[in-house]
Amino acid sequence: MKVSSSIRRITTISKKELVEFARDWRTIFALLIIPLLMFPLLFIIFPLLLASEAAELDAIEVNVVIQSNDFPSDLAEQLNGSGIELNYEPLVMESNLSSPLEDGDRLRNGSIDAVLRMKENGSVWDYALLYMSTSERSQEARTRALTVLFDWEENETERRLVDAGLDPDETLRPLKWDGEISNSDVATSGEQAGMVLSLFIPLVLSVWTFSSAIQPSIDMTAGERERGTLEALLGLPCSRNELLFGKWLAVATITGIGVLLQLVGLLFAIGYLATTDFLTVPTLSVGSIVFIGIAVLLFAIMVVAFELALAMRAHSVKEAGSILGPALLLILFPALFTQVINLDGIETFWFSIPVVNVLLALRELLMDRFVVEHIVTWIVSSGVYAMAAALYAARQFKREDIVTSLS
Repeated sequence: MKVSSSIRRITTISKKELVEFARDWRTIFALLIIPLLMFPLLFIIFPLLLASEAAELDAIEVNVVIQSNDFPSDLAEQLNGSGIELNYEPLVMESNLSSPLEDGDRLRNGSIDAVLRMKENGSVWDYALLYMSTSERSQEARTRALTVLFDWEENETERRLVDAGLDPDETLRPLKWDGEISNSDVATSGEQAGMVLSLFIPLVLSVWTFSSAIQPSIDMTAGERERGTLEALLGLPCSRNELLFGKWLAVATITGIGVLLQLVGLLFAIGYLATTDFLTVPTLSVGSIVFIGIAVLLFAIMVVAFELALAMRAHSVKEAGSILGPALLLILFPALFTQVINLDGIETFWFSIPVVNVLLALRELLMDRFVVEHIVTWIVSSGVYAMAAALYAARQFKREDIVTSLS
């Protein structure tokens, strides 16, 4: 009976916090709608924008100045057929073709997009291609010119070999792959997709879990102190631990819904990409899915308790924001670090380091890898860290100078 009464009080406090927090539509939009749309916008709209920009660049005609005294006519024809407007000038320099001279000013002011200098040196052509790396038009001109130059060089090489009585294929390509290259990779497309997703999903999930819990943690602690409603809560027939668990449950619910919607958006984006050649659906077993849920749950328990404790120590909403905002770096740096760790032959101790353990666990699970000692290590260590964060938060809620004092 006593346990059921305590649970009822905790859920009542949690419902009260959720109702108050959900009254602001801007908060609902920021924490619920944005995560739902983030991955579809990232995976669908962004590639469309890139494709649109690429198509726009392909449609423009770039201006390339040819400086040469004996330019190959067949090369000029290939350049003309590549969306390049050619302007010919005599080559006045005999050495160091890469020196910009006065052409650097013309490239800077945009009057020309690139300069191609060529001179014949016996049986070899010396060349230099000047461009402006900070100009998209100039970079496009350089790319088109180099593509044509490399094709022309290949054709010229084959022509010279034929004239010398040699077979170009045997001479230039003595090493030949037997069969289909695509068949050499034994990893399935689902496994390949899992590896690709493992490189950024743990990072995004961890950062979003931490950031989405900041605002409700501040509002339910420092915010209540500023509004003067925290003292009224302390007058209720409930213990400090029940108050903590009620607020923790409310923040965890908001954070969990945000993460869940983010996953829904991710699955929708992956489903969309699966209809293209860009990415397929990862192959995950039921065990992997279950352990991914456990990892996210343990991480959320630790993060929410930690943020509630830090927010409770703050004397105002402004101070709480200045504390929890930079605290995001505690998640961001380990998240970035774990992206470059090689999972092949990784030592078990990595799975006991705070934050790093959960992120590495997510990477392995998304690749559908099961290493028993790794799973046991990150579950036990994550449970310990989550319990320590909860105890730290409970300690803050029991300090009278922190709970009741605003000075």
